[in-house]
Amino acid sequence: MTSSDPLAGYRDDEGRYVRFPGKRQKQAQHEMLVALAAHFKLGRQYTEREVNDLLNEHHTFGDPATLRRLMWGKGLLQRTLDGRAYWREEQPVSP
Repeated sequence: MTSSDPLAGYRDDEGRYVRFPGKRQKQAQHEMLVALAAHFKLGRQYTEREVNDLLNEHHTFGDPATLRRLMWGKGLLQRTLDGRAYWREEQPVSP
């Protein structure tokens, strides 16, 4: 962790996120969600439980459902209409 890391203040010594950025920190929220999405393998489908388990490995504030919903809402994860399967697709590079 370096001071140039905008998410450094949100991580513990093991690199897990300990809190979600507040409503006014939209850029930090987005960066955290993108970083979490990077843990999902392209082309692999995950059950809701697998998504929650993977998210729980990388955060300690106990809210994988909110993270999962936000990632889906931002297009970082895709899902079936019934929410039984989730997957990550390649994201275009932001300018």
